[in-house]
Amino acid sequence: MNTSTATEPPEATRLRDNCVDQLMADGVIVSPGVEKVMRRVPRHVFAPHASLDDAYSPYAAVITKVGENGVQLSSVSAPQIQAMMLEQARIEVGDRVLEIGSGGLNSAYLAELVGEEGNVTSVDIDPDVTSRARRLLDAHGYARVRVVTADAAEPIPGLGEVDVIMVTVGAWDIPPAWIDRLTPDGRLVVPLRLRGLTRSVAFRRVPDSHGGHLESTSALVCGFVAMQGSDQHDETQILVNGTPEIALRFDDGAPADPHLLDNAVRTPRVEQWTGVTVALGEPFSGLQMHLAIDLPGFCVMSVDPQLDTGTVSPRHKGFSAAAVSGGTFAYVTTRRTPDGERFEFGVHALGPDAPTFADTVAGSVRAWDREHRCGPDPLIRVYPADTPDEAVPGDRVIGKRHSRISLSWPPA
Repeated sequence: MNTSTATEPPEATRLRDNCVDQLMADGVIVSPGVEKVMRRVPRHVFAPHASLDDAYSPYAAVITKVGENGVQLSSVSAPQIQAMMLEQARIEVGDRVLEIGSGGLNSAYLAELVGEEGNVTSVDIDPDVTSRARRLLDAHGYARVRVVTADAAEPIPGLGEVDVIMVTVGAWDIPPAWIDRLTPDGRLVVPLRLRGLTRSVAFRRVPDSHGGHLESTSALVCGFVAMQGSDQHDETQILVNGTPEIALRFDDGAPADPHLLDNAVRTPRVEQWTGVTVALGEPFSGLQMHLAIDLPGFCVMSVDPQLDTGTVSPRHKGFSAAAVSGGTFAYVTTRRTPDGERFEFGVHALGPDAPTFADTVAGSVRAWDREHRCGPDPLIRVYPADTPDEAVPGDRVIGKRHSRISLSWPPA
């Protein structure tokens, strides 16, 4: 394909190679195929308003459309995220691929990977996005990519079976229209929101006595612009009464009576430190997922920095994993160890049952350290919404519009 790299500025080539070298050194790019396409496709031409440095920053996205109130509606994902998802998808020459969420660049990568024998269909609900993608793909040698303006949660006209579905927008559920189009051994890679946490999940189809389900093969931390259209889902936000600064965001399972929390911030804050530590820079996303699975009232606490009075001390940039039990809420925070080389996890709780609930959340942190730290990722299964309880195993089952999603931990 003609990607016009022969006439690009030498600086673009140098920055692109540096970007790929960094992602290989970090273990993000592991296959020759993904390395080849990310060196070949000129990323900067699909982000024409960004500087070369910004276009080739390994871990930074380029925003392409902003809506009301500064909400990001479209972006070119960071090279790290694109490489990670391409590796998860295991694209092969000749594959038929459906991309949900257009932009142009990822379609070009997919077109290179499937070759002339395969095909790529890219779908987006926003006509501005598809128009931009069509123009950029045509201009840089990828006219074979089919670009469709449609709500991808609904059946897409003219689309046959596909081997791979790659979703590049944040999804709360798995619409039946996606599963219906997958071949029996097809792969689905989707940034799936689970209890307020987003993971790029690679799924495979697994037969069972109830017609089959999806089962995860990997789940990696990511962040994406949320899906729009018929499958859009908004979180429930509770502003804790007594102070305007603290919000608790629930993806599911919001309290039936949020007013029970009205007096929580008027009680003394209980602090309990767990003895569980991590080294500086050590990843611990598994802890967040463990808490989401283990704690029924799991949510995400955020603090408005302009109104912050110090009532709570979130872990990072105003956000912390949290949970609610009746009129009490608790959240996970950290402090440096005396040697300055590690962080220790702690729990702060406010409300009438703060000491007891702090014990509960701290116990969950210690259970992660004891049972799942450095072990396998949780297993994520997706079943149709009408699947009976006895056919849905798991430590935590989340009911959604189209599906029942189970989360469970394999033995460490």
